Amino acid sequence: MPQKVRIALDAMGGDVGAPVVIPGAAISLSRHPDTEFLLFGDRARIEPELEKHPALKGVSRVIHTDVAVGMDDKPSQALRRGRKTSSMWLAIEAVKKGEADVAVSAGNTGALMAMARFCLRTLPGIDRPAIAAVWPTARGDSIVLDLGATIGGDAHHLVALAVMGSAMASVLFEKERPTVGLLNIGVEEIKGHEEIREAAELLRTLSLPQLEYIGFVEGDGIGKGAADVIVSEGFSGNIALKAAEGTARQMSEFLRAALSRTWLTKLGYLLARNAFKELRDKLDPNKSNGGVLLGLKGVVVKSHGGVSAEGFAYAVDVGYETAHYDLLTKINHMLNRDGGALARAQTAQEAVS
Repeated sequence: MPQKVRIALDAMGGDVGAPVVIPGAAISLSRHPDTEFLLFGDRARIEPELEKHPALKGVSRVIHTDVAVGMDDKPSQALRRGRKTSSMWLAIEAVKKGEADVAVSAGNTGALMAMARFCLRTLPGIDRPAIAAVWPTARGDSIVLDLGATIGGDAHHLVALAVMGSAMASVLFEKERPTVGLLNIGVEEIKGHEEIREAAELLRTLSLPQLEYIGFVEGDGIGKGAADVIVSEGFSGNIALKAAEGTARQMSEFLRAALSRTWLTKLGYLLARNAFKELRDKLDPNKSNGGVLLGLKGVVVKSHGGVSAEGFAYAVDVGYETAHYDLLTKINHMLNRDGGALARAQTAQEAVS
């Protein structure tokens, strides 16, 4: 009998908590029946929701705590007040203890990153974790990171992101040697901050067997699918993410307004409604939900806080896939291949400095 994928859920996280987390888990379970859940949170809020989903109830265990991390809590406050007792911490700790394969939370991003880093620690050769997510493009999906875990970063950090993003792409996209580009303000080698230019030189010099470095990628290259993996430091990556999500919502509003303006446009919508539905699905940020915190000794997935149950289900799906295809082992393997790619990158950078 195949081994179950065990997912720990922060049932108190997000703007709504259990009324979104529980039905979201139920939707994901219908797609991945080989899943079991640990639900951390207030039993009085979780169990009434579970009663509505018998299949989920049958594969779930509730671990009670009435301590939740607030969406406005500072990371330092969350660590002081919620460490050891909050639903977010307990979900992460379940991964550390081996009770779960992955933790999923829609809670406070800063608190989640701080707790995950404190509890799980980083992998050898990784200074700072990153948030990586699947990004829909004109050519299929890409992996984009870092989407806001940390601000700034030297060349060594950017190379580490390239290696981890490639591991994720190879697992999710089944590509032996994913293409990698560095997000920059232009494709010319002389453009961009010094750290980005140094990272580009390192990636060219190292010629890592697990990835194919293709050079700089401008902002519009993300949507075009210019590479399987797009690497950026967290500040720029988060701005790119929020700008794309805002543009998608704006386009949806423009389209809705245009199609309801006259009886002719309404008729046109009726005739082409399947095509419009497909477009609406592609523009829906909920369907690209779920950022993986890479670089830790365990897998944690961050969901947007304000998503619907369907949106949260996609984040749970991402958690399932990372566990089912053993992303953490793949990252470790790629970090250690050829005597340690990141160690060589660090040595090369120090020699240049």
